[in-house]
Amino acid sequence: MTATENPIVNEAPLSFECDLPEPPEKVWRALTEPDLLAAWMMPNDIKAEAGSRFAFAGPDAPIECEVLEAEPGRVLRYSWHQRPDANDRDRFPAFDSIVTFTLARTASGGTHLSVVHDGFVPVAESVLAIAGASCGLSLHARKNPIAANAPCMMLRAA
Repeated sequence: MTATENPIVNEAPLSFECDLPEPPEKVWRALTEPDLLAAWMMPNDIKAEAGSRFAFAGPDAPIECEVLEAEPGRVLRYSWHQRPDANDRDRFPAFDSIVTFTLARTASGGTHLSVVHDGFVPVAESVLAIAGASCGLSLHARKNPIAANAPCMMLRAA
């Protein structure tokens, strides 16, 4: 059985919105230029074009991503495939999810930024199923504390 055959989706997204004084063009650069993105998130090789694949050098293992949508200055959406290394698999589940950044120019020329990390689907590892055991297993994605201060760190980088 695989996660694709039996996905378990966590319906509680990680999300926040804020108004930034910087224009959308500057915020876009902080989200899409590898050096600027690395300054507030993780080292990466992002290329903000739909269909391009990139990776973050995660603390436990690389996080593999694919750009699903990139509309400069407006929307950046990518898949997030996180697989802990062998030493951390018992502590952190592997999961697939989607990260969406939406930017809108404010009346003052700044940016209204919306960040949503959702669609968490635990990735099934090889599992021994016990028929009729009447038990369940729930995997929950860990929450990344970096996301909470992302706007402040992002703007320092840009």
